[in-house]
Amino acid sequence: MASVYRKKTGVYYISVMFQRKRITRSLGTSSYQNARKLIPVVEKQLLAEIIEGKQRKQNKSYLKFSQLVNKYLEYPNHDWSIRTRALYKGILNKYQMSGLPDNPTTRSMTIRVINSCNNWGFKHCLIGKPVRLQGGSKWESRHRVYNDSELKLLFDEMRDKRFNAFVKFAYYTGARSGEIRSLTRASVFLEYIVAYGKTGKRIIKLNSQAREILDQMEELWNYRRDFVSHKFKKEVRRLGIKDARFHDLRRTFGYNLIKQGRPIYEVSKLLGHSSVTTTERHYAPLLTTEIEDFVL
Repeated sequence: MASVYRKKTGVYYISVMFQRKRITRSLGTSSYQNARKLIPVVEKQLLAEIIEGKQRKQNKSYLKFSQLVNKYLEYPNHDWSIRTRALYKGILNKYQMSGLPDNPTTRSMTIRVINSCNNWGFKHCLIGKPVRLQGGSKWESRHRVYNDSELKLLFDEMRDKRFNAFVKFAYYTGARSGEIRSLTRASVFLEYIVAYGKTGKRIIKLNSQAREILDQMEELWNYRRDFVSHKFKKEVRRLGIKDARFHDLRRTFGYNLIKQGRPIYEVSKLLGHSSVTTTERHYAPLLTTEIEDFVL
């Protein structure tokens, strides 16, 4: 995306190209060490100029992208849930700090949110006609599940006792992180919990293993989203478990139930999917290798 070169004058320049549009700018230094420090900052600025376009320079009343984002998020008439608003805020803020992410799925989602923000701004005459980013549909499904030895390593060797219990509870229920990060005793019943998350209110079944964890907890968890993600990544790195994410616990929960012979309808209900079709779409690629040998 970016290339850096030194002119005969000794000054370093950076050139950024995105979707056939290129901007070149002087880094204003002949020191390689100083140039290296400037590259990430200037690259981000140039990429933003390409994405946002030059319209705001042609009309001083047009908003900068950071101003547009604030307006977009504060607009009261979006048909958004509380979770969607928080998700968009997180995506746009992270993009402004770090640029487009490398992960294909996260990058695709970020592009879709940026395009939506720009289209809204154009519709409300806050910016000129924006450059539409391509790649919003180029996402990759994730199929990572933990094997038995990885689960045992997680459950036996994770050092923080409370967080260890949280990880086990997530696996035994198949719950999303957002559904169990801030549980209250009022939402806990004998055989289930009432949780609020991605799909709104949901009843989550408690098996005996999950019930035992809750019975042993004097105080339930109250974790932030970033804490769960960062803490889990730190622990799996320490344990040497590769390509591991917290949400993979939920996928492993469903996968192991299907392998045990649980009907797909039951698994779909336990996961809180909107339809069995959703469950089949998630797990069909994983189960191809489980098909017994056959002869044609």
